[in-house]
Amino acid sequence: MILLTVNGVRQALDVRPSQRLADVLRDNLNLTGTKIGCNAGDCGACTVQIDGRAVCACITAIGQAQGCNVRTIEGLAQTPLGAALQQAFQQIGAAQCGICTPGMLMAAYDLLVRTAHPNRLEISDALGGVLCRCTGYQKIIEAVEHCAHGGGIIHSGPGYIGERLPKTDGARKTNGTECFGADGIPENARWLRLIRSPHHHAQFVVGDLPAFAAAHGITAILTASDVPSNGYGIYPTIKDQPVFAVGEVKFRGEAVCALVGERERVEAIDPQALPITWTVLPPLMGLNEAERAKQCVHRSKPNNILIDGSVVKAANRLTSNEIEPAAGVALRVKTKFVEHAYIEPEAGWAQRVGDRLEIHVTTQTPYMDRDEVAVVMRMQPTDIRIVPTACGGGFGGKLDMSVQPALAVAAWLLPDRPVACVYSRTESMASTTKRHPADITFSLSADVTGKLLHCETHAKFDTGAYASWGPTVATRVPIHASGPYFVPSVRARGTAYFTHCHPAGAFRGFGVPQGAIAHEAAMDALADQLQIDRLEFRYRNAIRVGDTTATGQVLQDSAGLDQCLDALRSRWETWHAESKAFNAGSLHKKRGVGIGCMWYGIGNTSLSNPSSMRIVADAQGITLYSGAVDIGQGSNTILIQIAADTLKIRSERIRLISGDTDFTLDAGKTSASRQTYVSGKAVELAASNLRYKLLRAAGWPEADDNVAVFSLRADSSPAVLDILSANTARALELTTAIEGFGRFDPPTTPQDINGQGDPYACYAFAAQIAMVEVDTELGTTKVMRITAAHDVGRAINPTQVEGQVQGGILQGLGLALMEEYIPGRTENLHDYLIPTIGDMPAMEVLLIESPTALGPSGAKGVGEPGLIPTAPAILGAIENATGVRMLEIPVLPHRLVEAVKALK
Repeated sequence: MILLTVNGVRQALDVRPSQRLADVLRDNLNLTGTKIGCNAGDCGACTVQIDGRAVCACITAIGQAQGCNVRTIEGLAQTPLGAALQQAFQQIGAAQCGICTPGMLMAAYDLLVRTAHPNRLEISDALGGVLCRCTGYQKIIEAVEHCAHGGGIIHSGPGYIGERLPKTDGARKTNGTECFGADGIPENARWLRLIRSPHHHAQFVVGDLPAFAAAHGITAILTASDVPSNGYGIYPTIKDQPVFAVGEVKFRGEAVCALVGERERVEAIDPQALPITWTVLPPLMGLNEAERAKQCVHRSKPNNILIDGSVVKAANRLTSNEIEPAAGVALRVKTKFVEHAYIEPEAGWAQRVGDRLEIHVTTQTPYMDRDEVAVVMRMQPTDIRIVPTACGGGFGGKLDMSVQPALAVAAWLLPDRPVACVYSRTESMASTTKRHPADITFSLSADVTGKLLHCETHAKFDTGAYASWGPTVATRVPIHASGPYFVPSVRARGTAYFTHCHPAGAFRGFGVPQGAIAHEAAMDALADQLQIDRLEFRYRNAIRVGDTTATGQVLQDSAGLDQCLDALRSRWETWHAESKAFNAGSLHKKRGVGIGCMWYGIGNTSLSNPSSMRIVADAQGITLYSGAVDIGQGSNTILIQIAADTLKIRSERIRLISGDTDFTLDAGKTSASRQTYVSGKAVELAASNLRYKLLRAAGWPEADDNVAVFSLRADSSPAVLDILSANTARALELTTAIEGFGRFDPPTTPQDINGQGDPYACYAFAAQIAMVEVDTELGTTKVMRITAAHDVGRAINPTQVEGQVQGGILQGLGLALMEEYIPGRTENLHDYLIPTIGDMPAMEVLLIESPTALGPSGAKGVGEPGLIPTAPAILGAIENATGVRMLEIPVLPHRLVEAVKALK
């Protein structure tokens, strides 16, 4: 018996002393605010206090807490300091997805108890053991500082567009009550564990699984024969990934069967004990092998090519093609697999409800999940209900299905109890999609005045064993290949190859970050050849309203790259002067300054991209029914702000029901930076529709633009809406439901055989500058400062926009300097490095508002643009410091040392 006090309550627990404290807190005491991101002490999400000291609960045995006082996130508000710290995180915007927030808060509380007024270095040291993949850490530090200096409420307005409204779901993220994929699992659920291939490529034969199950007390072992339709995929015509492999595995980590039963029995099974016989086959690993090999990953793809996309734009005879190039550059860029590394591993549970399936899961795309599960189960989509849990980070990785199909099969076949599945960190990293490795050849030319003439590029991508989002990457990259510049002549190609590596899928930018590394390196080289300042060279060539893109699209509005560059000029000049002065007095450490620019088409490429929303006024008040999933980017808050502003009612009076496919309409997937722009516009239309209906119901014969505000009476039941105009007040009792509906589908056109067309209705633009310090002996690079200027159309919520850019910057830093996923080797957060709080540079975000006509109040997306220019800016700064342009990414120390030596 273990005796301890948890959050002030005495507990007597009949558990093994060796059990993990984190498991006991979650499973025995239902304190699920303590999160498990790694079970290895690497991520810090499980941080709690034992007798006033912060510890990782996942590597602490419950026996070590015998007789101790334990405090978890659920008990933090029991102290005034803890409550103030939670409020500061909420007010400053320090929580995005929220999965790391309990660990951050507990570590910060531990610091502030010991050090009342810590400086930034002390804060970084104290929080350094907790990883965050969303925020970029800066707002976390600011929140701790705010609390330490007695800061109070920052926002108290109605929450309209342009206000820094705290997250409407932020309180749940800071007090530990937010329900993520692993948090709401029913107590009586059976456990599902996937058995995966230990080989990159192999054939296998399965023995007597029923006998094995009976001998080990396992309820069932599921294989491909149990799956009604054993194939799924992103595209309607490509269902190439099996739920369970049949006789052959195509990547290490592919599922071959699933154990279902009581959790302890399922988890106790050694996978090697299963009656599965393996015959290892030679794998195709990497683009070189995929191109040259006669072997095929898929028999239907004899050249291992998934897709080959292109864009061809011919020069205008009267302008550029008769001008002789004065400068030209050709280069080749190589990038590696990059892991999403969201702190929440994949998790969820399912149950059969009559003739329907109900799946609670961490996801970015509930309606796509619903439709894909329906394909696998050969059911109607309306017979599947997806209930999204809070999503602890996604970045594209939770667009593909993970636990959903196996859970659906198990819950259908074993209908008496729910079935749950939670991936371990190793399983998550071993089995899920990655950023596409790229091999990009790129050439660019300009005339003597510094005007670009011609761009030619071929980007090859390793799409892994299955298609996933490979077609999107291979077609999106050629569209963006020439960068955010006016180039009269463009020839761009994107090819995705199958290999026996992990499927490569969507990851914050759909291949555009890899392409940006190439086009920005070429821009730097051309500027240097022409002896034009690198920022000025970009300014001269920045694409502007009225210019024609590589796909022949004429930009109608909102092309703010030139404004972004203007905003950076003074810092650019100052930083160069500072780095030059530093280098004059330093031998081995050198500083440099670089710049990167980007553009990004918002939403799906040349496809219908709708979002539908409804907002209802009834006896309970006003409710927004939104199918858009918030994965940390803040759409729950943004959409409420848009609705509140349109209705002129305080944001806290609008309830939100989000994601549940039984109650909401399809708002499309949370990807491609589309939710603010597309779903936000749909909300604006729905709220306008409701406003009109409310005015008519209250007796105005026509919608009255003079109406200033709606106000719900807080103490009335049913709800009463006071409608106030300049001279009149009327009351409307909401005894019957009044519904507003809105749908928005950005106008795009298909691309022709040469890639010509209007693939996106609007584009985001940005420019970032970075200062780095390079130790030329050790090969280490420290990013010291980054200033990011982003054209966001209109900042619906500046705090959320800044947070997205800051988080993107740190992911871009990881892409540039440290993140390289090696299949079979880097399957944990100890060997695979992501930026910590100690890697965070000083970040400044400048919001440029160049409104787009179609967006809600002119807004467009920023989720992916925050990342895209960062790596190019850092790489340019390394070259400015050392004279070496690194074209193999990431710039690991040994690579930089070798390059510097080769230069000498």
